[in-house]
Amino acid sequence: MDTTAVLDIGYAAMTLAAKLAAPILITALVVGFTVSLLQSITQVQEVTLSFVPKAVGVGVALLVAGHWMISETVAFTHEMFERIPNLLGG
Repeated sequence: MDTTAVLDIGYAAMTLAAKLAAPILITALVVGFTVSLLQSITQVQEVTLSFVPKAVGVGVALLVAGHWMISETVAFTHEMFERIPNLLGG
């Protein structure tokens, strides 16, 4: 196994991790920003107030994007298993 194969696998894994984390992180960012904006408008500065909407938003994002996330992970795993013979020099 040469260094280009290792780098290729590492790049593919990091790209997959970024793609899988994006829906959850963007949802938490948007909900957190919205709650912070409403808190600053109403001058209610309660730290725990933003936790429940973020948790609900992340749960909804997982329900919406969960199937896609699992299928991407399974496809990546199948691709890695298919590459094993070539990586071992066979």
